[in-house]
Amino acid sequence: MIKILSVGILAAGLSHSSISAAEKAPDSRLFELRTYHAEPGKLDSLLARFRNHTTKLFEKHGMTNIGYWVPVDNKDNLLIYLLAYPDRAARDASWKTFVADDAWKKAAAASEVDGRLVAKADQLFLTATAYSPGFPTVADGAERLFEMRTYTTTQGKLPALHSRFRDHTLSLLCKHGITNLGYFQPVAGQPAADDTLLYFIAHKDAASASKSWEAFRADPAWLTAKKDSETTAGGSLTVPDGVKSLLLKPTDFSAVK
Repeated sequence: MIKILSVGILAAGLSHSSISAAEKAPDSRLFELRTYHAEPGKLDSLLARFRNHTTKLFEKHGMTNIGYWVPVDNKDNLLIYLLAYPDRAARDASWKTFVADDAWKKAAAASEVDGRLVAKADQLFLTATAYSPGFPTVADGAERLFEMRTYTTTQGKLPALHSRFRDHTLSLLCKHGITNLGYFQPVAGQPAADDTLLYFIAHKDAASASKSWEAFRADPAWLTAKKDSETTAGGSLTVPDGVKSLLLKPTDFSAVK
């Protein structure tokens, strides 16, 4: 599993991505979350290569650029990005033609004259949950603060967690000014695929994020939903320290901001 654990506005009345799962067709695409660990001092060069070459070549070869981010506190020199494909066969075909593209080979070679840019890369294949709103475009184009959250459930409790998010959490997050974006679970066969929920949300800024979470956690409706879900499931839905959060800022070339 990826090692980093711990994305608008629609028409009036449907702000903060409050469309229910019943009102939209499920997103059947395959998603790939990739985390690049840049070599020391090479993050800017890596970002420049993506800005000037990589994202365009991804599109050329049939990949959909969803979002590109760097952590707000980026002590590990990370670039995190999300791609989408029609399916796994399309994904593999796209990467095969991408790495064989002379334009990519030329760009990679030119960028690595003074050494490689990426120390290692992590990947995680994902599918959208039935209640995932997706990544709608922000009407005013304003840049936002993003948050990637990963939940690890106790054994067998992932369906109960999905139910709580679908029936309660998303609407309550929206109520408190948080924009729901992509909600995912890992594709079967990957480590922790049966007990992981990973999702993206967005805030206006850090102060708004703090205020929204404080109000959400104190909301009687949330406290009731949490208590009822845990009573029905026979205990906590997540393992101790099972909720991880990573604050992210979009790159200048990110499709979603």
